[in-house]
Amino acid sequence: MTATAEPSDGSRPTGQRAMRIGEVAELTGTTPRTIRYYEEIGLLAGGSGRELGRHRCYTSADVDRIMEIVRLRDLLGLSLEELSRLLDAESARADIRREFYETEDPERRHALGLQSLDHIRTQLELVRSRIAELTRLEDDLADKEQLVVDKLASLEQALERERA
Repeated sequence: MTATAEPSDGSRPTGQRAMRIGEVAELTGTTPRTIRYYEEIGLLAGGSGRELGRHRCYTSADVDRIMEIVRLRDLLGLSLEELSRLLDAESARADIRREFYETEDPERRHALGLQSLDHIRTQLELVRSRIAELTRLEDDLADKEQLVVDKLASLEQALERERA
């Protein structure tokens, strides 16, 4: 879902309307307090360019960023610090992609490819770490399940012997 809105810095692109924090919260399934917190810890740019006493205004990119934060938080269960690293790497990769296609210098493109690879590896490290944690949890639960199944089988055998 992408909405059109006024940028956080207060400049308004032609034909776009400003979205205030309550509307953005509703669109993203968060709260204004959560959005302000994301700004405070640097996960979301916004509000910083506004004049004192003026309302925060958001762009469709801000809405997309919040939705990505929420999706990754819910999907991966990452801490806000880990989310910040993941999103920073994604933003850096977008900048690298843009520069890659703007230059035709093979040496610069190679250097950009290496930078992109570093960012992808950072993202993979975070995701793989989360997968490892989930795998450990799955293994623990499977072990507990097996213990209960074994106990139940043992109890059922004991009950059958008593009935006989």
